Amino acid sequence: MYESYWSLQLKPFGGGCDVRAYYPGEAHQGALLKLRYAVESRSGAALLVGPAGVGKTLVARLLADRLPAESGPTIHLTFPQMPTAALLSYLACELGADVNAAREEASLDVSVRAVERKLLEIAATGKHTLLIVDEAHLLEGTRTFEALRLLLNIEYEGRPAATLVLVGQTSLLPTISRLPQLEQRLGVKCMLRALSHDETHSYVQHRLQAVGGAADLFDSDALDTVHAISQGVPRDINRLCDLALLLGFADEAQRIDAERIEAVARELVEVTGE
Repeated sequence: MYESYWSLQLKPFGGGCDVRAYYPGEAHQGALLKLRYAVESRSGAALLVGPAGVGKTLVARLLADRLPAESGPTIHLTFPQMPTAALLSYLACELGADVNAAREEASLDVSVRAVERKLLEIAATGKHTLLIVDEAHLLEGTRTFEALRLLLNIEYEGRPAATLVLVGQTSLLPTISRLPQLEQRLGVKCMLRALSHDETHSYVQHRLQAVGGAADLFDSDALDTVHAISQGVPRDINRLCDLALLLGFADEAQRIDAERIEAVARELVEVTGE
């Protein structure tokens, strides 16, 4: 709606996890490096945690995108809140096993055998499978975590046939700590944090320039206000900036200033259900 007014090719602060708009913040780059090391060194498992909205899913997708094409398949489970048997059946199907031909959901033992067979087939070709479980804090209980841990026992020539990456909110940490056999298998642990003050400035400018916009479309005071209100959480930064551009377009503004950011924040807070 407002793109042409601000001379933008696309919306710079749209929702979703567009890897093209990735901003290489310090914490994100560090996590990406460690996770890639875990996969390329064929560790059994890795952990990525952080508060809601800081970009965990984006980092997970970047990890898959930046691995060499010949490294092996990636299975990215984005809705893990399902019974253990259903989850294993889903993984087996994603790997190419036909476990649902005769019935809607295969039993746990059938799915495990199917996953094992496919992982070993892939490993025998010299490739390594990446299994990403997003929103892992929603996994249904110890039984599911234990089933995933047992997948790490599937080895080819003495090395894990797959790397399991658990991605979730910080509430996942105490759960993992109560599962020492799983925690011991984690090759790396990564914590994503919110962006710093300077990173917030750079993030907004980066997103604008990525779609052909002017880096100074938001003045310095506006960016200070964005950081103060969002606390550096990218999802909240996006929401504030997107609505500020919309209102600026409606008012035929020349730039986005701090007052407009504050007005947007007030609207977001004041719009509540009756």
